[in-house]
Amino acid sequence: MMQKLLIATIALLTILQVNAQEVQPYELEANYFYGSILRHNKDVSSLITGHPEGIILSYNRKTYGLKEWERLYNYPDWGFTFAYQDLKNENLGDTYNALTHYNFYFLNRKLMFRIGQGIGYTTNPFDLETNVENNAYGSRLFSATLVMLNYKQAITPTLSFQTGLTFLHGSNGNLRAPNTSTNTIALNAGIIYKDHAVPDFIPKGKKVSYKEPIHYNIALSAGLNESDFIGLGREPFAIISAYADKRLSKKSTVLAGAEAFFSKFLENEIEFLSVAFPNRGVTANQDWKRVGLFIGHELHLNNTALITHAGYYLYYPYDFEGRFYQRVGLKRTFGKKYFGSVAVKTHGAKAEAIEFGLGIRL
Repeated sequence: MMQKLLIATIALLTILQVNAQEVQPYELEANYFYGSILRHNKDVSSLITGHPEGIILSYNRKTYGLKEWERLYNYPDWGFTFAYQDLKNENLGDTYNALTHYNFYFLNRKLMFRIGQGIGYTTNPFDLETNVENNAYGSRLFSATLVMLNYKQAITPTLSFQTGLTFLHGSNGNLRAPNTSTNTIALNAGIIYKDHAVPDFIPKGKKVSYKEPIHYNIALSAGLNESDFIGLGREPFAIISAYADKRLSKKSTVLAGAEAFFSKFLENEIEFLSVAFPNRGVTANQDWKRVGLFIGHELHLNNTALITHAGYYLYYPYDFEGRFYQRVGLKRTFGKKYFGSVAVKTHGAKAEAIEFGLGIRL
């Protein structure tokens, strides 16, 4: 009897331990925002006729340290956001945005910083016949980015109030021209509902240094984009990148390398300008290919990394938006060698393309 009781007790403790490890507390949020569209480009000025407003609804999955990356980043949240925005201009229409996000906490977890990325939909995109004024959105679907900085104050054990700043960006990465894009900066306020208390955080433990030797990478990126001159058509592009990286810690990797750009839309643009605007000095036989050097950084969150690159064209026969370029995106590793990525390549505030890549780390 005692033996059976002991076995049952051990079994019950095991079940309770497993259930404790599987606790996945969550939060639900509802926020209202009111703000302004930034004049980041003179071409968007005519579309700023009012103060945009909308709602942001979010689901946050709480973490408490079951995985190492959760402890490294002070127990962040991950989740999903829906954002509706009335841009207060009939040519711009309304936008609906679906995003995934991470929340990071500071000041004893009262200050929350959110970064989200996803897809947006506009109700009234550019159309040559019915909506030629909308030079912000050339397509119904676009890439959406959300940044929030909120201060949170508990009201009850399950309800909290928060307020702060919201930044909402929409751009299709020149998948379809025109693509001036919009940037909304706004004040927000809302309520947070927490289903039940988060378990005690698993201690971070002693900080252990982590380094790796230099690795070499080869990546191929591709996609579709279009010249700003409407009517030249969407064309494919390809980028071949070779670079070395050095992992400095569990969070951080630095890298440097070179890449070649084969952007077919530039060939169309060069041909068009050589005929339509001969006074610009563009000739039909100018090379449309480019070669650049770049440096970068990767911020690792588990198997996902936020990538930021800054580059300079060494071979640059045709002047398109200047020699300097930037890249921001996400990278996902599969095993120890292979990775995929999605990133937006820009020249300052001007997006050139959304790049989809595959690569190998040797």
